[in-house]
Amino acid sequence: MSTKGQGQGQGQFSAGALRGAGRGVVDHRLSRRHLVNEFRRGRLRQDQICDAHPELIRAARNVGTESRSACPICQESTLRLVTYVFGSRLPAQGRCVSTAKEMAALNQRSDDLTAYVVEACIDCRWHHLLRVLPVGGSGRRARTGSAG
Repeated sequence: MSTKGQGQGQGQFSAGALRGAGRGVVDHRLSRRHLVNEFRRGRLRQDQICDAHPELIRAARNVGTESRSACPICQESTLRLVTYVFGSRLPAQGRCVSTAKEMAALNQRSDDLTAYVVEACIDCRWHHLLRVLPVGGSGRRARTGSAG
């Protein structure tokens, strides 16, 4: 069987088609759902999944944004969302973004940054990465529709 003529032509499948045109949002809801289901089935103990770092809980308590969701583990508390941004010319441990104004300023930067949105429960210490998204650089141009 010949593969000649297959590959990059119109309508042809390639590995590049899986990668997309640039940076995009990575959503972790499926892995979250799986983890919660494993806990509810008794395959995971609460102490195995409610182990957030004290610094994340501090950030969630002090600068986190309250979400509309209750904690899927303890169901006692409303989850808090914390966003960390990583990239060049930022601290190695990332930057915890606490306001929309601060995020807008980072989004105007020319270098590519990456934001990680984490949900955390300040009562039972559950935490999970919700999504990863591009900030600034080429991601800014793609999201805002600017020419460039």
